[in-house]
Amino acid sequence: MIITQFRTSPDTARPTLRDAVTGLPSYVPGRRSAGTDIAALASNESHYEPLPAAAAAVAAAAGSMNRYPDAAAVELRERLASHLGVTAGEVAVGPGSVGVLQQIITGLCDAGDEVIFAWRSFEAYPILVELAGARPVRIPLDDAEGHDLDAMAAAVTERTKVILLCTPNNPTGVPISHDRVEAFLHAVRSDILVVIDEAYVEYAEAGSGPDSLELYREYPNVCILRTFSKAYGLAGLRVGYAVAAPAIAEGLRRTALPFSVSALAQKAAVASLDAGEEMEARVAVVKQERERMASQLAAQGWKLQPSQGNFLWIRADDELRARLVDAFDGAGILVRAYQDDGVRITVADAASNDRVLRLLEAHASLTIL
Repeated sequence: MIITQFRTSPDTARPTLRDAVTGLPSYVPGRRSAGTDIAALASNESHYEPLPAAAAAVAAAAGSMNRYPDAAAVELRERLASHLGVTAGEVAVGPGSVGVLQQIITGLCDAGDEVIFAWRSFEAYPILVELAGARPVRIPLDDAEGHDLDAMAAAVTERTKVILLCTPNNPTGVPISHDRVEAFLHAVRSDILVVIDEAYVEYAEAGSGPDSLELYREYPNVCILRTFSKAYGLAGLRVGYAVAAPAIAEGLRRTALPFSVSALAQKAAVASLDAGEEMEARVAVVKQERERMASQLAAQGWKLQPSQGNFLWIRADDELRARLVDAFDGAGILVRAYQDDGVRITVADAASNDRVLRLLEAHASLTIL
């Protein structure tokens, strides 16, 4: 016999979400292409098809997709360790760098703890922090669209557990120099995990940003965060990784959702590492296109900060942003707009980039608004 006690009317009792979830902003992905003549430049994906070796590895692994993947991702972690000059025990993997970042915040932050990051930066930062019940501490970018490290250091409190440094910064493309990061590490407590988020590091010119592996070897509180979604072209498979002190990396593996990185993704990532020279050749073309676009846009009168990512950033207030987005939409070009801040344009193939250049040249008068 089932005894029901304290039963209320079905019209008045409902399961409810946590307050942190109810007030959570949704992550806004880049808009998708809806036609053959649409230039999809709203997401910072590679415009190249997957590396042939990666595609072949996925095809070979597809026949065993009825089996669970290796939850420990041993082969991939060992291959990454060899590639980076660390041990497999210092490597944790997850579903994209954003998945690994969620593992980091889950592993280190209790309710009420603080996570410091620059703003504007990667949109998922405050979402992941708030979801964990921690408090996001946004520090405005400096006048050069980069991290204000002095202000970030000054914002540290006894509740600070994690600091996120995005270099090159998404969406502005501005890197943080090695010397500045090292001085920052000297200035903050050693019990704070400093995450160097390098999702776009392959697109950066040598020496423009930090030597994160060197800093990691010197500072045990450094964690390096990278992804296969950008330069390696595996955005659809979701695989990223972190390099951290063994105890931290072990914790990240413990907080990972079981089997979150598929066998196909693991095999594709290993094959992509083995095809590094081909990836670098593709990146070199993107970098050439980025510099070509930046040079022409500067000549048109657009004021840009030098970008080290696979994208360009136009600072714009809401009026200019709305007019630019309307113009891009009318021309069949999808870009990423950020309310109150600006517009990000992914660098793609030369033909798509030329469409961007022609449109912005035709609207160069907007720069005087």
